[in-house]
Amino acid sequence: MHRELGPYYLETTYQTALALELQAEGLDYARECWADVFYKGTKVDKRRLDFIVEDVLLEIKAKAALEDVDKMQTLSYLKTTGYRVGLLINFGAPTIEVRRIEFTPKV
Repeated sequence: MHRELGPYYLETTYQTALALELQAEGLDYARECWADVFYKGTKVDKRRLDFIVEDVLLEIKAKAALEDVDKMQTLSYLKTTGYRVGLLINFGAPTIEVRRIEFTPKV
């Protein structure tokens, strides 16, 4: 997908193309779904997630390079949703960047 489109499009362009690829592969996914954010048992906000694919959270970016804040955002989403694994994917750089991020809840 990145080879065909290349960098420098908007994030939504890559989301639409990725949804086509996931559908073609027959994968179970949800795009732009909402997750509630709780503080001490009370809902305080909600966040839009780019994709949930099977049991993996996908956070899509289209920027020159990934930053630490992108990793922190993905970790927060994992904590909020209860998913354990996320992929942070940046389509905006000349070479695609993919980071696997894992969240282990404290017991």
